[in-house]
Amino acid sequence: MRDTAVMIFAAGFGTRMRHLTQDRPKPMVPVAGRPLIDHALDMVQAIAPDRIVANLHYLPHVLQAHLADTGVQTVTETGAILETGGGLRNALPLLGDGPAFTVNPDAIWTGANPLQALRAAWKPAQMDALLMCVPVAQAVGYAGQGDFAVGDDGRLQRGQGAVYGGVQIIKTDRLTEIAEDSFSLNVLWDMMLQDNRLFGITHTGRWCDVGHPEGIALAEEMLAADV
Repeated sequence: MRDTAVMIFAAGFGTRMRHLTQDRPKPMVPVAGRPLIDHALDMVQAIAPDRIVANLHYLPHVLQAHLADTGVQTVTETGAILETGGGLRNALPLLGDGPAFTVNPDAIWTGANPLQALRAAWKPAQMDALLMCVPVAQAVGYAGQGDFAVGDDGRLQRGQGAVYGGVQIIKTDRLTEIAEDSFSLNVLWDMMLQDNRLFGITHTGRWCDVGHPEGIALAEEMLAADV
């Protein structure tokens, strides 16, 4: 990817975080003494992207102030929240026309940088999206059976075995085909699945979802154990 753009999804309300998000957006919730957004930025800045964009919605001024000296461009969503698909499409004027990395900041990773691994594996001639998937056994605190099955050739199918970790490379041109203003990227993934162009690779380290309060302690324990 010669021209690298990264989208950080920072517009969520953090309703599962309850009291922790009364005065701050979810990406500002601290884990191991640092906001979630800073853990995400560490991963992102390691690939030296040309552009980093974050979408904001709930208490946007808090994130705007925090990101003021980071070089991150922000786009504030007003009215109804646009979800991941609508949010990505809304940010395209800042991101550009090419494929983009997207990052959900409400997760903590150990091991190899997932963005670097995705960039090394990206084959745009055959892929419309490449998702970083985490084997269920490496997903700390996760009790489900997974989102996807990863084939021997890397093609994804809906199924069991691996969790989508919230980091991917995705082509954005087909977003214009979706009529809704607010929609999940699952809509775009389903279009790619029909064309056999949705791919994934598996993370070699561990991963913890911090979208709920219990995830904070689990993520901190994971980080301490993997030092």
